[in-house]
Amino acid sequence: MSVDAASGQTVAAFVRLSARWLALSLSLSAAALLLGVPTGASAEQTQHDVLILVYHRFTDGELVRDPDSTTVSMPMFRSQLKFFTDNGYRIVPMADVLVWLTGSQDSLPPRALVLTMDDGHRSIFEIAWPMLKAESLPVTLFLYPSAISNAAYAMTWEHVRKLALSTQVDVGSHIYWHPNFKTERARRAPADYERFVHDQLRRSRVSLEAATGKPVQWLAWPFGIYDTQLESIARDEGYRYAFSIGAKPVTRNTDSMAIPRYLMTQDCAAACLRRMLVQAQTHHD
Repeated sequence: MSVDAASGQTVAAFVRLSARWLALSLSLSAAALLLGVPTGASAEQTQHDVLILVYHRFTDGELVRDPDSTTVSMPMFRSQLKFFTDNGYRIVPMADVLVWLTGSQDSLPPRALVLTMDDGHRSIFEIAWPMLKAESLPVTLFLYPSAISNAAYAMTWEHVRKLALSTQVDVGSHIYWHPNFKTERARRAPADYERFVHDQLRRSRVSLEAATGKPVQWLAWPFGIYDTQLESIARDEGYRYAFSIGAKPVTRNTDSMAIPRYLMTQDCAAACLRRMLVQAQTHHD
């Protein structure tokens, strides 16, 4: 499979579907609020969950053709982050959340938010990073190495190395060429499929560690697809934490190999963000 095929129409269709699912989930949570679910989060409640956001691509301009696109304009990106900070959230490094997840009581502020960005699109380096750097905001990047310095839309290895030098940036794996594991399982014999998964996980980790000079122990599941077999193989290949897509907060009970993230889109403005906070609270309750 070519790099462009691996991240073209299929990925675009997935993120559009995920965005619509997120909107539906948040709308249902808002409906639950109208039925009597409390909206106020106590200090104790908010100290025991965290929101993780996932972005994909950015543009300088205001106009984005597809409103539920994962291409987010910088004005919208800034507006989304301002909404969270205005509501008492502080953007923290992923490492702080993982320390908290393993049992530390004091590693997070009362309201914590984590930024992640998947795929390695050039706009992350060229458009989003200058703002993140200027404002000292931490971010975790999940990259699939087959695209880097290969696909026209992707960053180069030089970009990756520059980002990895910053203490604001963590780099994780998005598997080697962003495979759809459900599709691969269906078309391969069991033994071949298992070898394929091992190879994808190992090649990605080795490539990223060689480029960054740092251990790579976190991964984001392509298309949000995972199961117990994939989790087991990932652990065998040296990964300690894995992230998916899901409209819910992280709690102390979250599976460390299936940590949910909110998929962020261009059309998630103030009303959408308010529903997100309500949904997080009702899920916690």
